[in-house]
Amino acid sequence: MAVDISEINKYVGERIRTIRKGKKMSIQQLADAINKSKACVSKYEKGEITVDIPTLFEIAEVLEILPERLIDYQIKPKVEIGSALGGTSSFFKASKLYFYYCDGRFTNIKEGVINIQNENGGAVCPANFIINIKTESGYTTEIFYTGTVTYSDMLIRFSFQNQYNALEEDLLYIFNPLEYRDGTSGLLCGISSTDLVPVAYKCIVSINPIQETDTLKERLKFTKKELSQIRKMNMLTVTNDFN
Repeated sequence: MAVDISEINKYVGERIRTIRKGKKMSIQQLADAINKSKACVSKYEKGEITVDIPTLFEIAEVLEILPERLIDYQIKPKVEIGSALGGTSSFFKASKLYFYYCDGRFTNIKEGVINIQNENGGAVCPANFIINIKTESGYTTEIFYTGTVTYSDMLIRFSFQNQYNALEEDLLYIFNPLEYRDGTSGLLCGISSTDLVPVAYKCIVSINPIQETDTLKERLKFTKKELSQIRKMNMLTVTNDFN
């Protein structure tokens, strides 16, 4: 299968531009840091020219990110995920999933994207996880994790590590619905980067983006029934509830 170089250039350029702006860095500042002209960096970001590998690593170093954040372009798989496992769920075949959870300390919905490198069609695949966080000033920053996804007949398990802190590992478990719905419930477990305590969030993972609404926020909250079960059983569980 032929690879579209121009499409990859545009993807890498957009990643550079998005992360640069998120760090409040101008094109000129980035250009000066990597000893390139402003016009050259502008062409990188527009996808008009290809970024060579040494320059890409320089850009990643200046932006304080891992290089793979700039080159996580997804090629359409030749083999469909789930064929070896007998899975028929759309979640088996997805190369990108959308993720939502609500942090009650800040009252807003946080969202992210899970990119899955599933070209081999195996039960374990590389994956990365990007969480978008909006600051009070209106800027959007990203937290980047790398890891793997493991498929089974009933559950899909993601294991991610923070690119800046290897000790911060997030585990995400979602049910594997047998047919497409408007998102499936999941449980995200890890260490809170805000106050460094163990946390678990109820979340929703979807094949398509979900518009942020009051209904979505309510779906992300624990129901009275779930809170009652937590008190009774002394443990936190999330059911595959689409209501």
